[in-house]
Amino acid sequence: MNTNAEQQILTYVLAGDGLATSGQPTEEQIRDIAAAGYRTIINLAMPTSPGALADERKSVEAAGMEYIGIQVDFSAPTADHYDRFEAELRQRAGTPVWVHCALNYRVSAFIAAYRVRALGWDPDAAQAAVRQIWEPDPIWADWLAQQIRRPR
Repeated sequence: MNTNAEQQILTYVLAGDGLATSGQPTEEQIRDIAAAGYRTIINLAMPTSPGALADERKSVEAAGMEYIGIQVDFSAPTADHYDRFEAELRQRAGTPVWVHCALNYRVSAFIAAYRVRALGWDPDAAQAAVRQIWEPDPIWADWLAQQIRRPR
């Protein structure tokens, strides 16, 4: 994607080679994401989240990408949500994936857990990356600490 399009997507972060994260993209931005070569969009938001599209799956598939919805209630993230997320990312290793939620809060925590659990990052570095986007509330701080410590 060109820099202008990326900067227009809410809370855009290039999280790694072929891995981008953001808040909720618009219909037009979904087409831009596809044009940039991303093959899959993973949405961690609820369908009732602020800015949610009426039928994101339809929009993503119309743009030629795969859609994966993992509905994570902002007040109740679980280890099962994370396990599915990690499995979906692992299945798509080597292909460009875009992960979003409403504001990139859920996603930043999930990516931090993934970086530690799957990529071997230092937990402090992964948590620092989260804090560049937001300061997790107690629910999310506890959830992230649990995911980082949880046996593989």
